[in-house]
Amino acid sequence: MPQKHMDLRQLRYFIALNEHRSFVRAADAMGITQPAFSRSIQGLEQEFGCVLVDRGNKDLRPTPEGQVVLQHALTLVQGAALLSAEVTQMTKLDAGELRFGCGPAPAVKLVPDAVAQFINAHPKVRTCFQVDNWEKLSRALSREEIEFFIADIRHFEADPNFQTQALTPKRGVFFCRPGHPLLVKDSLSTNDMFDYPLATTLIPPGIRKLLANLSGRMDFSPTIETEHFPALVKIVLQSNAIGIGTEEAFVEDIAQGSLVLLHWRNLPQNVESMNARCGIVSRTGFRLSPAARAMIETLVAVDKQEISVAV
Repeated sequence: MPQKHMDLRQLRYFIALNEHRSFVRAADAMGITQPAFSRSIQGLEQEFGCVLVDRGNKDLRPTPEGQVVLQHALTLVQGAALLSAEVTQMTKLDAGELRFGCGPAPAVKLVPDAVAQFINAHPKVRTCFQVDNWEKLSRALSREEIEFFIADIRHFEADPNFQTQALTPKRGVFFCRPGHPLLVKDSLSTNDMFDYPLATTLIPPGIRKLLANLSGRMDFSPTIETEHFPALVKIVLQSNAIGIGTEEAFVEDIAQGSLVLLHWRNLPQNVESMNARCGIVSRTGFRLSPAARAMIETLVAVDKQEISVAV
């Protein structure tokens, strides 16, 4: 069988033809003349010794052989782009892409502040961050969709597949709107808490167990669960729901008086399981890109700055 000499350029043109279903539109999208584009597709067909496009069909659909070539072309072109991006990321920080994840609470202040500093220093790095709960972020990390994430690290410290780097612990608190019925009471018991809907992000196992014990149940599920913290706060502001979260996420709301912290007489304010052991989680044995390492350094620095300001 003769050696095939098709190149990535030809494969990109073939992908473009499949997307645009027109030689004229595909050639225009690729920035070349229509005759040159047609010659490239014909050259690819000559390499394979078969017709790849059904020119009798007004949609220019790929033939069965063309479908096979298209599938492999997509894989090869994507692989070449990933290879180029990875080499670029390993050598310099004036290009490339960074993908990481974070939990809902860090997404309110810590991560936006750190990303702002990062892009000021590295404006050409494309930065994408996914906001989700720690379970989904760990799956995204395992699938190599992100390089690291920021969340509660207790679930990952003992797992040899993950590496953890601690940030400042975050205080877990209960909060409500200023006109909440509970605020007229002189003293609040945790029994009062369960008379109202509870709104929270995905609860870590320690807090879930604490709430189950307090409610006298085997397990606990909140009435409202969302990973979008601003939405959760708005629900609390407009209802009698009691919110649960880390104080860092709404410290400005508390300072302005638009949210009020709730204190339960039979629950110590420094319950260890209520505090989030916030930190950075990455995969063991995988080399982080320079962009990821620089972002982590920025996160650590911003975390320290924000704590010193709060103190």
